[in-house]
Amino acid sequence: MEDMKRHYRRVLTIAGSDPSGGAGIQADLKTIAACECYGASAIVAVVDENTQGVTGIHEIPVDFVTGQIHSVLDDIGADAIKIGMLHSSELILAVKHAIAPYKIVNTVLDPVMVATSGDRLLRDDAIETLRKELIPSVRVITPNIPEAEVLLGCKISCHKDLIDVVRDLSMDKKVSVLLKAGHLEEKDSADVFYNAETDEIIELRFMRIDTKNTHGTGCTLSSAIAAYLTHGLSLDWAVRKAKDYVNMAIFDGAYYTIGKGNGPIHHFYKYWK
Repeated sequence: MEDMKRHYRRVLTIAGSDPSGGAGIQADLKTIAACECYGASAIVAVVDENTQGVTGIHEIPVDFVTGQIHSVLDDIGADAIKIGMLHSSELILAVKHAIAPYKIVNTVLDPVMVATSGDRLLRDDAIETLRKELIPSVRVITPNIPEAEVLLGCKISCHKDLIDVVRDLSMDKKVSVLLKAGHLEEKDSADVFYNAETDEIIELRFMRIDTKNTHGTGCTLSSAIAAYLTHGLSLDWAVRKAKDYVNMAIFDGAYYTIGKGNGPIHHFYKYWK
């Protein structure tokens, strides 16, 4: 019987909690499950928010966050890690040092700075720590345009700018970068993926969907990349599969009405009939 046991593909998400269920830990775990992996979590903050915005953030003590990480990795382990909102320099450094001994290569960082509603989620003093300490130690980062502008200190106004700056975000080829183009208003635009391991740039075109249900798309995309990497896919294909998953989740989620603001995408579109 022991020889017949199966093993889960395991993803640990380290992020904040969203009680409305559309973003953060809740979106991560839905995504990980939809992408056929086992999700575990370490919660860094309990965020008071809904589809209309963020009301408050209750920070979990740093040593309690690292305790959660060690509890999961020492017992269950992980084949990939997704990192989301880390609000302070102290927390960023603590997470970096907590995961380092486990040498988990497939680590995906979504450098969350601003919620879909426009509310700030990262302290100003933590930006430099994120850039210098954590980003160079992960495999992939998934910034959107406002986040990339903060990290680079420059303005991005058109699709050509994405091609020009995506390599700069890689920190001298230390990390691969999926730069998301959703904030551009150009009709024919594409996300730009720079694979630092092969020094190649790939443009990933997507269909623009007229919907306000985009809450949690960044959380979902980074979690999907982490999940697909556990399936043994190459980095390029994990990113492509994750993009396809998110695009379809946005498309199907556009038909639903929930909340009074930016509603969620449909994480289980493949399973709900």
